[in-house]
Amino acid sequence: MRLTIFLSGLLVLALGGEALRLMEKPAAYGFLTESLTLGGALIICSLFSLRNRWHGIIGAGVIALLGASRGIENIAALPAVLMGSHAQVTSSLLGPAIALICIGLLVAVVRCLFAEKTRRLVVGDRQD
Repeated sequence: MRLTIFLSGLLVLALGGEALRLMEKPAAYGFLTESLTLGGALIICSLFSLRNRWHGIIGAGVIALLGASRGIENIAALPAVLMGSHAQVTSSLLGPAIALICIGLLVAVVRCLFAEKTRRLVVGDRQD
């Protein structure tokens, strides 16, 4: 799970850097700022999970929830972009990509938490 969080953060950072290369400058700087914030927070959560596993994973889940809620409206506009009715295809494809990364990470965190809950119910909460 820690590697998934770290790779998701790196991927968000890479998409922000790609936006700087592909988009026009004022919009690209705004997109880069948001992706640096989101990707940096995910990387910090992955590093924090090395010391305190569940706090880092839950923190990454909260950050992924924020990223998914921020970009969910971009996913709704995705069919219009793919049909060709939107003028700026590049900017309209990078936002949904980050939202899908965040949604996937959120699902992975929730599955990990449910698996831990099940493990604790079956095995018990012994500290050997």
